[in-house]
Amino acid sequence: MTEVFRPAWVEVDLGAIRANVAALSALVAPAGVCAVVKADAYAHGATAVARAALEGGASWLAVALVEEGVALREAGIDAPILLLSEPTPEGIDEAVARDLTLSCYRAKAIARAARAAASLGVTAEVQLKVDTGMHRVGCAPAEAPALAAAIAAAPSLRFGALWTHFAVADEPDHPFTARQLARLEEVAAVLGAHGLRPPLLHAANSAGALLHPRSRLDLVRCGIATYGYHPTPHHRPVALSPALSWKAKVQLVRELEAGEAVSYGLRYRLERRSRIAVVPLGYHDGVPRRLAAAGGEVLIGGRRRPIAGTVTMDQLMIDCGPAGEGKVAVGDEAVLIGRQGAEAISADEWAQRLGTISYEVLCAIGPRVPRRVVDTGWPGARARG
Repeated sequence: MTEVFRPAWVEVDLGAIRANVAALSALVAPAGVCAVVKADAYAHGATAVARAALEGGASWLAVALVEEGVALREAGIDAPILLLSEPTPEGIDEAVARDLTLSCYRAKAIARAARAAASLGVTAEVQLKVDTGMHRVGCAPAEAPALAAAIAAAPSLRFGALWTHFAVADEPDHPFTARQLARLEEVAAVLGAHGLRPPLLHAANSAGALLHPRSRLDLVRCGIATYGYHPTPHHRPVALSPALSWKAKVQLVRELEAGEAVSYGLRYRLERRSRIAVVPLGYHDGVPRRLAAAGGEVLIGGRRRPIAGTVTMDQLMIDCGPAGEGKVAVGDEAVLIGRQGAEAISADEWAQRLGTISYEVLCAIGPRVPRRVVDTGWPGARARG
């Protein structure tokens, strides 16, 4: 019912997803591409994005939660799916039952995976995640040989990969990425000396894949790049296309006299007679409450228009200027993120205004905003809810 009655939506171009993954695959070859589709594919819609990424050349998918992997399996996706962190014990059981590839870094998790696989009569793949300096999750390098031996010794497990995650790969000149890569390679060499080196070694996230060619190894895990954004705006070794646009229809237009103030706090005061357009999106949907104060704009009629005053929970107001500055009417399309005519607003622009990153801007788009799939790979490019 939201899609019927609420004139606000996100459009996701699967053609862009497919093209981005194809471009990344060509750049990093012979390494494979793992498309990271956690967090509902960064709010783009995991199932549709996963399929498009696989069509574009991805050989793996990655998620954060068992539930995310289960949803993909229930949608009929049978590609390898990597869990990026250890689940709970019960989650390990479900992951094994659903043929999800586990990342493990503690002996108890490995033992639980072995028991779960043995009870089902299957062989479960386990990848060993090592902490090379980010200090979030992963085993210490010194613990890796014993943990790798435990995986290899379990008849119901298969040692699939050794991997790590970078902390500052989006800073191209930072020396710590090279140190992390060296630590991973040192662990791999130790494992190899004991006959324990797995078939895959991987380290690179999007930033690693794009900015640190040595880190590509056997597989790269691309999150933000899959969706058309570079992890740093100043280094763009491959052309990527943002896949997401965020739009709504103007619900109300009113004219206010100079000196009137708009929205909570009455902080936005009009310097001239202006038309105020009301758009049905707010901070519950992922439009930050402070975006107006940060200079946020919306496209209406192919022109940039400032957000007028504090963003409210369900609505925001747009200052469309006096009547002589272009026609604005109820039902007109407003673009929060995306292109309209010659103008465009990106998640990167929001991020720069708000002092954050494009990842957060995209992931914050809430579930009550309907998603519409647009596939420019189809003749005539059509949309569906």
